[in-house]
Amino acid sequence: MNIAGLASISLLTICILSYGLTGALAAEGNQEIPLSVDTNLPGYADGTEVVISGKVRDSSLSKNQTPVVLMVLNPAGGIVTIAQVNLDSDNKYSVSMVAGGPLWKASGEYTIKAQYGVQKGEAVFTFTVSSGATQEPVIEEPVIVEPVIEEPVPVVIEEPVIVEPEPEPEPEPMCGTGTVLEDGKCVAEEKGGGCLIATAAYGSEMAPQVQFLREIRDGKIMATESGTAFMTGFNQFYYSFSPAVADYERENPMFKEAVKITLTPLLTSLAILNYVDIDTEQEMLGYGIGVILLNIGMYFVAPAAVIIAIKNRRK
Repeated sequence: MNIAGLASISLLTICILSYGLTGALAAEGNQEIPLSVDTNLPGYADGTEVVISGKVRDSSLSKNQTPVVLMVLNPAGGIVTIAQVNLDSDNKYSVSMVAGGPLWKASGEYTIKAQYGVQKGEAVFTFTVSSGATQEPVIEEPVIVEPVIEEPVPVVIEEPVIVEPEPEPEPEPMCGTGTVLEDGKCVAEEKGGGCLIATAAYGSEMAPQVQFLREIRDGKIMATESGTAFMTGFNQFYYSFSPAVADYERENPMFKEAVKITLTPLLTSLAILNYVDIDTEQEMLGYGIGVILLNIGMYFVAPAAVIIAIKNRRK
């Protein structure tokens, strides 16, 4: 009896533990991630449409209409594009973009990083750069027919057949980040791209100030190799803090107005580039360094000189 009783108790204990472990594993498997990121295809080529979508599990920032910030990085870690997408009523988001451009240089795995407040998500897809190789002409060897011994037959030599190479299609213009190709021209995208801080300050990506910054970037800076290299490095630094600043602008109207005032000297200095022709790398470097030094003087040297003058007058 003692052995049978112990066996029954042991069997009952094992059943209870296995049922609790199974329930815990099922609950863990059904748990939804805070911020999901998905693509419509696992891989893309030049000119194909990339659709990025996902869902936020807990939209704690919905009262402030905070968008999801999406950042696409190339295999070397460089930023190729930025997008801001608002959530719908089901806490879902979706945005599309065209793969290809001056920053989509290498084939390999591209990473999508998403951020919504403190919630973060990530996804990976592959991108293949088109080879564009030219077809070589095919030349067939002449066929020589040997004469028959019984009856002499003249040797027939066929003319070599030369296949003309097909003409290459005219290359389409490659648009920079924040623009798309429409009717053979690069125009501003309605979604994504642009300056996050300026967009939050002026309330819309279609604001004149934001469009002005986009035109300067794509029409002047990105038109040269040195300007493209500068924007690649600048994007790495700028987008490391701009999403947090843009969120705080939407939450604090006073801070938003202060940012508008701060951006005014920058917009004024960049307007100089609209009145000059930049056709070479040397001109881009010259005007670019000049504008940078002008902004350093307005934002740092001039305020420091005013503070020193006030201190000396008080003494």
